[in-house]
Amino acid sequence: MSDDDDTRAVSRPTGKRSSRRARSGSSDHETGSVATIDRDGAGSRKTSKPSGKKKAGSGTGNPFKRLVKFLKEVVQELRKVIWPNRKQMVTYTTVVLVFVIFTVAFIGLLDLAFIKGVNWLFG
Repeated sequence: MSDDDDTRAVSRPTGKRSSRRARSGSSDHETGSVATIDRDGAGSRKTSKPSGKKKAGSGTGNPFKRLVKFLKEVVQELRKVIWPNRKQMVTYTTVVLVFVIFTVAFIGLLDLAFIKGVNWLFG
């Protein structure tokens, strides 16, 4: 492989929006989140990330602080939700209720048919 192949492998997009957004304004080497390929025979990918951040899943710390952080993140995510208006809600509810009624009627008729069939066969 040539050096040109190595450069193309490093500059491929990772598919993560956060790293693409960070790279759009600066070069790949400034962000510190560039994927590199280990060339000492293993062939595995390593991602160098900026140090100084705690692991998210460490599980240590005050449980009340973690609960408050979790609730703040829940509120942040709920603000991103596009809530339906009244007309959409009525439409969705109607569709669901009609589907449920149809499904219950269909299964009820199948059950009735099987009961009649078993009674006719063995009864």
